[in-house]
Amino acid sequence: MAGGHGAGTTYKGITVHQPKRWHSITGKGMCAVMWFWILYRAKQDGPVVLGWRHPWEGHGDHSHGDEHEH
Repeated sequence: MAGGHGAGTTYKGITVHQPKRWHSITGKGMCAVMWFWILYRAKQDGPVVLGWRHPWEGHGDHSHGDEHEH
């Protein structure tokens, strides 16, 4: 295992050391990016995932009943 520098918490023979500040900040930032991505994808694909709409139905912005040209 990695070197045992500094004090830590020992439980059943395993010593867990406190993370460095940059590890904590980077972890929180990556967690925020993960949740932003999950919520963005849920907004985009939520109805398909929940079974409310079929993926082959499109997004509803190209219907064939329009009388005007695009």
